[in-house]
Amino acid sequence: MTAPVREERQSAKDDIDELAPGVRRLQLPIDMPGLGHVNCYILDDKNGAALVDPGLPGRAAWHALVKGLARADLKVKDIHTVVITHSHPDHFGGAGRLQREAGAKIITHDNFRFFWDTADDNRDSIDSVDDAAENDPLLDDPAYSGRDTGPFGATPWGGEKHQLPPGRRFGYWLMKHGAVRRFMPTANPTSRVADADRIMLADREFVAVHTPGHTIDHLCLFDPVGGLMIAGDHVLPTITPHISGMGIARDPLKQYFESLDRMKAFTETKTVLPAHGHPFKDLSGRVDAIKIHHGERLEVLREAGETLGEATVGDYMKRLFKERSWGSMAESETFAHLEHLRLVGDATAVRRDDGVLVYTLD
Repeated sequence: MTAPVREERQSAKDDIDELAPGVRRLQLPIDMPGLGHVNCYILDDKNGAALVDPGLPGRAAWHALVKGLARADLKVKDIHTVVITHSHPDHFGGAGRLQREAGAKIITHDNFRFFWDTADDNRDSIDSVDDAAENDPLLDDPAYSGRDTGPFGATPWGGEKHQLPPGRRFGYWLMKHGAVRRFMPTANPTSRVADADRIMLADREFVAVHTPGHTIDHLCLFDPVGGLMIAGDHVLPTITPHISGMGIARDPLKQYFESLDRMKAFTETKTVLPAHGHPFKDLSGRVDAIKIHHGERLEVLREAGETLGEATVGDYMKRLFKERSWGSMAESETFAHLEHLRLVGDATAVRRDDGVLVYTLD
């Protein structure tokens, strides 16, 4: 029996879905691992509209966005604001061109930084992002403490670098250096918000909810009047977002758990609007299911440790993921889970002479 296709992998549809007063959904096509579309939410008001997450960068993605806006009876010049939920390209891609051609304001969380930026780009240090133990022996390890190298740098565990397709890698390099202003201009945030700040969208106030874990800058938006939670990638309906070990935070999985727990406080939520997949109702139930999923993955690693003994991230990855998913992203998520176990005292790690970290589950 064939397993059903995950909602998030389904191709973009041409429909413009009306979800609530002043809130519509436009699906934009994307081609990324495990994803077939991104939901671009249209927040209508008397002055035009705001967009949340306007798709990937590039000419093809821009044309899809313009055509989608036309189906919603909107023109580019009608877009006065863009909200970027977080710093991944399928969420910020169209923002720079909307800023240039429509004069749109760009709203992000205060911690927003493009995914190619690193700690060396005058960004936060590891210590300022979370409160992992100060006596962590790996902080004296340059390959670990300097691990925020963006998507192109060396991995802290000594595995292979993430390999982007050459064309996409070159495009991101050009965006970083401002070399493609015509077709892929880089957005410049004009308003950085903090947790609990209020933003006027769709002629009412939305509350900013900072939910780090998937990224350090992930931003959700809650509408207390309509009971809407615009959830970005934080809570998805049928898959879980990638928890990367390549960012600033030493324990991104802990951050993600804490951010999931925050969702429980929004008991007035009637509808969750995810960045991929379809809107759904039971926020609390989905949060519980995601936490159970990650708890089960931690248990898989603990059980693997009983037979593997001292082993590399790649060795543990092969126990945590099916072979079709093996690769740098799977290693990154495995590393994040192993680091969580290490930082709560359930694992130890040492670096071998060949530069590879090896873990022992206690």
